[in-house]
Amino acid sequence: MTRPGTPPRSDAPWDISFLRVGTGVTGATALVAAVAAGLVGGWGSAAGVLAGALVVTAFFCVSAVVIARAGRVDDSLTLPAAMGTFLVKALVLFLVLGAVPEDGWLDRLALAWTVIAATLLWGAVQARWVWTRQLYYVPPPAAQPDPEKPASRG
Repeated sequence: MTRPGTPPRSDAPWDISFLRVGTGVTGATALVAAVAAGLVGGWGSAAGVLAGALVVTAFFCVSAVVIARAGRVDDSLTLPAAMGTFLVKALVLFLVLGAVPEDGWLDRLALAWTVIAATLLWGAVQARWVWTRQLYYVPPPAAQPDPEKPASRG
């Protein structure tokens, strides 16, 4: 149902294909970083790297899906969905990092640095995805018939 005075909704689907690329890049980078961290700091550091990459990937995937679903309902719901999701993710991250014991088997410092690095990596993936796509901020123009081609008669 469209409110009076609002422009018609676009039928363009919400594209979250960057999740595939971001997950692949983060997974490959995390594997290399986990091996390096494991060689330098032991198994706890390697586990911290993998856990940090997994947390960030999950957070970006959840945000993208929630925002896309909100956008399918109404464009005005995307900002509240993004802000609400961010608040929930920040609280979850705080609880996760707080639950990891300081002297436990998981290296908290490796996990924290991985969260920072993976967040920057995901930001770069999203930026590149946006910069390399043809995205319209208004409905795209209708295709024009080719004047060189004779019209088909049915």
